[in-house]
This record gives sequence, C-alpha cells and structure tokens, in this order.
Amino acid sequence: MEKIQLVNQEENNLRIVEHLDMQSLPEPLQQMLSMAATPEEQDILLMATLTAVSACVPNLYFRYGPTGKKYFANLQCFILAASASGKGIANQALEMVRVVDEQYPLLISGDSTLAAWFNALEEQNGCGYMHESEGSVITDIWRSSAANYNTALRKAAEHEPVSRNRCYGSAEIGCPRLSMLLTGTYNQYRHLVPSVENGYFSRLLALCIRETHPFNRRYVSAKATQSSIPQQVGRQLIRLYEYLLSAGYHEWSLTDAQKNRLGEHLETEYATLISLLGENFHSAVVRMAVQVERIAMILSAMRMADKISEVRNQKSDFLCTDADYEAAEVIGNKLLLHMAAAYRMIEGDKQELVPEIKPLDQRRVLFDQLPEEFAHKKLVEEAKAQGVPQSTVLRWSSQWIEQGLIKRISHGQYRKVA
Repeated sequence: MEKIQLVNQEENNLRIVEHLDMQSLPEPLQQMLSMAATPEEQDILLMATLTAVSACVPNLYFRYGPTGKKYFANLQCFILAASASGKGIANQALEMVRVVDEQYPLLISGDSTLAAWFNALEEQNGCGYMHESEGSVITDIWRSSAANYNTALRKAAEHEPVSRNRCYGSAEIGCPRLSMLLTGTYNQYRHLVPSVENGYFSRLLALCIRETHPFNRRYVSAKATQSSIPQQVGRQLIRLYEYLLSAGYHEWSLTDAQKNRLGEHLETEYATLISLLGENFHSAVVRMAVQVERIAMILSAMRMADKISEVRNQKSDFLCTDADYEAAEVIGNKLLLHMAAAYRMIEGDKQELVPEIKPLDQRRVLFDQLPEEFAHKKLVEEAKAQGVPQSTVLRWSSQWIEQGLIKRISHGQYRKVA
C-alpha cells in the first residue's frame, strides 16, 4: 500500500484548518468541516468544499494583473493520499453540488472522452464541475490519444478559449469556467503531472495527506444530522446561484491594503521557495496569487450564501472582508508548502513521497551551525550535508522567521537575531 509521510506528531506545519480561526469562517464552511473527525479529514473537507463551491458561484469575478484580466472562482485540486486513508470524505462536497445540479446542471463525468467533455461544457454555457474519487478514472482516459485533457484543462484554469476543429465542424468555448476535484494516489497524480515543467503543475492545486488514523467505529454508522449537512449547504448555494445568475456580473475585489499585503507576502515566499527549490517552482508561487484571491472570493460567496436576503439588497460590487482575506492567505501559504511537497515527489525519489521531517533537535543543530549572517545557498548546503530535505529546510526557515530567530536583510540573505 502506498504510504505518504508528511509530518510527525510534533510538527503540523502542513495542516491547514488547525491554523485557521474556525469561528471567523463562513457558517456553511464551518458546517461542512464539522463532519470531519481528524485534522486530515478537516483539510480534505476544506479543499473539497472550496473547490466544489467554486463551481456554484457564477458571474462573480475579480480583475488581476496589469491588463485587468477577469478571473472567476473556479479551482482545480488534486488530493493525494494513500488508499483507505479517509480521502473519501471529499465526496460530501459532491453531495452538496448534487443539490445544485438538480436545478442548474453542473456535473460533468470524469469518465469522458475529450469530445464528450467539450460537449457537456458547451451545453452548460462553459460552466461545470468534475469530481472523481479515483484519480485513475482520469488518468486512464488521458492515456487515450483521443482524450488528452492536458491542454484543455490548462486553458480552462485560466479561462482561455477552448476550441476544437474536426471534419464534422468546429466550436469554441470562449470563457470556460471549470472546477475539478480529484482524489488519488501519488502514481495517479504523476500521470496527470509528469513533470514540474508541465504547465499544469502550477495550475492544479495539490493537497498531500499522510496515512490517517486506525479504524474508528464511528464509520460503522453516521449521524443523520451530519449526513444532512451537505444537502443543507447545497440548498443555501442554490439561493446564491440563483441570485448571482439574475443579478448579472458582479466584480469582487480585495481592498488596497489586502492587495499590498498579498504582494509583500508572496514576494517573501517567492525568495524563500525559489532559493530552495529552484526556478522550476517559479510558476507555482506566481500563480498562487490568483489562487489566494479565488479562495478569498469563494469564502466571501459562502458568507453571502448564509445571508442571501441581505445580499439581495446590495447594489454595489463586493469587497473582501479582512477575515476572509486572512483565512485565504493562511490557506494559500499552506498550499504552497503542499505544492512544494508535490514538487519533490515529481523531482525526487519516487519512494520518498513526502520527506519525513527530522526530529526537532536536528533543527537546532543546523541552526547553531549557521553563521550570524548567511545566504539561503549556505543553509541548503549545510542541510544537504546533514541529510535534511530541502522542503524541510523551507519549513524550518519559515518557522525561524515567524519566531523572530532570523530576519531577512536582503534578497536571499539572512541574519540571526540576538
């Protein structure tokens, strides 16, 4: 059985939900997360819910970059986990979308040829949601030359036109808005993203989950109140979906202060990650800015869904709340670490799926051996000599900055704080 190691019991840096202020999250998201029994299940439900909801937010967009390109909420995410590790709880998000799909068709089968996928997306005005709990369903289809989704999914992630030209005619979807959630093992993920140089790596969010806890008898039966949660949230999303459809296009935006904070935050992360992982990781960091804004907009939409009667009376466009931005920033920061782990899976030893974090005392040894001022290159060299993986060094250096043990004095240069 494939086993994914992430963190030991002392270091939970890749966990996401436990670093969020649960009470500040939108009520529908809190409800969905209440179904989880472990931290791993919480993170799976978080990303599954955000991805599923991203398909249920029509006509809400933000502008990004110097050209003011429009981006919609749609996320594409792959949850990597070992077999029987609890990733099946992601299907609760699918049940939520099924409620919306009964009135407003969204679902597209992953077991589709490219032509069938195109037809389904075209019939639904370019909008859709793909959800597959077995990544092999997609990877098996991808092996067929007639169903190479790679280019189509990359374009859909950027809302770029997807077209086809066959002897029986041609067609184009001008602005595809596709959300997709896949769960599967490392080998299934690698079939989709064979190389970090493949443009899909930076567009497909990755969540890496270690093998979860032993069998718990709670799985034998489920509480009726819990099993009804996805349906309850789904009904809220229907009301939101109907409002956004009827209200026309609405622009959502970060505040100026939030935009500046996001830029400064990712600039710091960029310097750290690129120095540790190399230039091939460049696109993942750059595109995370868009993903953070998407996540913040999804959180805003879920907050609207909980108070749709108040939203109906709002005439102006929407600004992000500080609570939603802060949650999105935390999620984006953690997802960058998960992307770094996925990066190492592709680039490194196939058997070491995610490197096991070394004991805390080794981190102290490494810190003590560093000079008062040092470059990231020196840090990486020292760590490599001790057998510490680069992704682990990344987490440690981030902790040192957060704990005030070191500070950045220039690009790639750091100083210990006395």
